[in-house]
Amino acid sequence: MRPFKQDAVGDVGTTLWVLLGTVGLVLLIACANVANLFLVRAEGRQQELSIRLAMGADRGNVIRQFLSESVFLAVLGGAAGLALAYGGLRFLTALEPDGLPRLEEIGIDATVLLFTLGVSLLSGLVFGLFPVFKYGNPDLCSGLKDGGRGGSQGRERYRARNVLVVSQVALALVLLIGAGLMIRSLQALIDVHPGFERPQEILTMRISIPRAEVEDAEQAARTHERIFRRIRAIAGVESVGLSSSVTMDGWDSNDSVFVEEHPYPEGQLPPIRRFKWIGEDYFRTMGNPLLAGRSIDWTDVFNKALVCVVTENLAREYWQNPVQAIGKRVRPSAQGPWREIIGVVGNVHDDGVDQKATAIVYWPLLLKDFWNNGIFTQRSQAYAVRSPRVGSSALLEEVRQAVWAINPNLPLARVRTQEEWLQRSLARTSFTLVMLGIASGVALLLGVVGIYGVISYAVSQRTREIGVRMALGARQGDVSRMVVRQGFLLAAIGVLLGWAAAVGLTRLMSSLLYEVNPLDPVTYGAVSVLLAAIALAASYLPARRAARVDPIEALRWE
Repeated sequence: MRPFKQDAVGDVGTTLWVLLGTVGLVLLIACANVANLFLVRAEGRQQELSIRLAMGADRGNVIRQFLSESVFLAVLGGAAGLALAYGGLRFLTALEPDGLPRLEEIGIDATVLLFTLGVSLLSGLVFGLFPVFKYGNPDLCSGLKDGGRGGSQGRERYRARNVLVVSQVALALVLLIGAGLMIRSLQALIDVHPGFERPQEILTMRISIPRAEVEDAEQAARTHERIFRRIRAIAGVESVGLSSSVTMDGWDSNDSVFVEEHPYPEGQLPPIRRFKWIGEDYFRTMGNPLLAGRSIDWTDVFNKALVCVVTENLAREYWQNPVQAIGKRVRPSAQGPWREIIGVVGNVHDDGVDQKATAIVYWPLLLKDFWNNGIFTQRSQAYAVRSPRVGSSALLEEVRQAVWAINPNLPLARVRTQEEWLQRSLARTSFTLVMLGIASGVALLLGVVGIYGVISYAVSQRTREIGVRMALGARQGDVSRMVVRQGFLLAAIGVLLGWAAAVGLTRLMSSLLYEVNPLDPVTYGAVSVLLAAIALAASYLPARRAARVDPIEALRWE
């Protein structure tokens, strides 16, 4: 029995939902900003709207005017977004990142165009209703009287805009916390020992020996040995190892492992473990330390020795100490001979550094009575070549010639450095981090613009009030602090609401995190302080302008 690993559909689905949620949050923030601008514009036109209604204009026409303007801007924004998306896709295709499958199929088609049009129309209609509800039915008396630009304003007039700004800050905080958690995860992943060292110095390739070339299983194994020795003789090659799979290459075979000292009830199977078949020097080449015992060599292989090597996590699971595992016996089926554990090696993150270390059993390349077979060998082997020359075309050519000197009909497949396999394992985390980073940056910018716009507009509308305060003895510092306090209060409320939203939403991305709690206090604290500091900075310019108001000029406005 050899079940193979299935694709991590759940993790991919989580990534997709996180990215879709990210896009949705950015869209909401942008729409809130536009709605705020519409509210400001509608407020400035109150007198005009009152005059038109007093002269007999239809209220429906006023509402339609608001909605047509918002829809037009939304469609215009959607078109600009499509242009940016087209440029971004061209750039992404040019980069050709390994972690993105079916990259050539990504593009803007009719479905994307219709979706963009639908979202644009819906956004324009929904957020265009804000000024309609607030100012679509103005009070004619107050509207006709309110011609003075500098009149003092009540809190009611700013409430809708403040709510929108608080919402922007809260949504921006959620995105920033998500990006912060991904950064913390990436930092943790970088510190993980994946089961190899200096991957940039390891060249990997796969060589398969079909039955049509070498029918006998033992001769196929000896062909691999001759290739091994030929490559090892190349100048600058420090060591060579071969295994049915190098770490993180995506190839695997799994089956149950029976442990002699831990019998299972009849009919019950022990846990599934990863199987690999290796030759000599594999662990030394990869840089995976031998913790106890010894490794498998060519003598074990061709003597068909009943031996194996296991990873540290498997040894500790049964015997608590790697040294205690030496001499113990296991086998891959309920029948067949027991095989002695002769070595324990370090843990290996075979499914990627963002996954738990895989429990692995390493068997010799050539076996007898394995899986009820007579003589069994893995004809397809991944070679690992450690050399400081890795990356040069000359070394690769010399390796090809060494292989073809043994058999000119054997192609080299999946030629990559171990560094490339490592980067592929980090691709999902890196891609999610980049997308969240971009979205968080846009959200932060929009949030800052929203705070600045609301505070700046409030200052312009409270000019007379500020003038009265200063005429009665208020100092410039007092006025500045009053304005900054308003911006900080909006940000603080947004941060508190953002915390509540983040506590629920970040749990959804827990499968994307590594060694980081979705409620990580360091991330929450750092992001909150950053957002509060930026909000204070956004409030500073309007505060300076307010402090410079000339009381005499301000009082003349009325």
